[in-house]
Amino acid sequence: MFLAVAGLMTFSAQYRTANAQDEQPAATEQVAEAAEEVAAPAAPANDAFAAGASDQPLHQQLKAKFIEGGAGFMALVLLCLIFGLAIAIERIITLSLSETNTTKLLNQVEDALKAGDIEAAKDVCRNTRGPVASIFYQGLDRADQGIENVEKAVTSYGSVQMAQLENGLSWITLFIAIAPMLGFMGTVIGMIQAFDAIEIAGDISPNLVAGGMKVALITTVGGLIVAIILQIFYNYLVSKVDGIVSGMEDASISLVDLLVKYQK
Repeated sequence: MFLAVAGLMTFSAQYRTANAQDEQPAATEQVAEAAEEVAAPAAPANDAFAAGASDQPLHQQLKAKFIEGGAGFMALVLLCLIFGLAIAIERIITLSLSETNTTKLLNQVEDALKAGDIEAAKDVCRNTRGPVASIFYQGLDRADQGIENVEKAVTSYGSVQMAQLENGLSWITLFIAIAPMLGFMGTVIGMIQAFDAIEIAGDISPNLVAGGMKVALITTVGGLIVAIILQIFYNYLVSKVDGIVSGMEDASISLVDLLVKYQK
């Protein structure tokens, strides 16, 4: 009887173990199916969020970053860009109007000097815009005082014209220097805010550090972008001024040569 009871108990235990092993894969499959059903609607939601972020207009993205970087410092950086671009555009227009067809002007002055009419040469210079014509007028106005006085007048008035051409460039260099400094100041302030938040919370949390670091990085990037843009305009203006000044020097030498030639 004992052997029969022991055999029955052993058979029952083996049967229960087999059923449990058969039921375990089925339960695992049910859990996996439920997880897929839960994850299935979440994927489209994530895709929709990503699509919404990517479909956002550029000006709205810039506006959001501007606000996240701190309106105070980002506004100062933006003012540097606005003022710098305003001065750069004004200088571009002024320098473009200052360019003169030197060859044509020299030919007209030479024709007047051939005829011995200094006043006609002055009228040509008076009716021509640009620093080269102004220098010619100053030189011709002192033609009766000798070549040395003409050279002095041309040199002196050429320096004045050069200073007028370079007017405003110092402000652009100022904004080029200030914009990154403001960005770096925003960086320091963002780091201070991050450490203040850590000190108040008493714990180092990625969320606390990320807020201050985000402000720091956005202000730094804004300052560097403004400096790069203004630096490109500044280099263009400097090259334009150098070209005009070189033309002024060549034209001044040609004017002196013409006066020496036709006064003999």
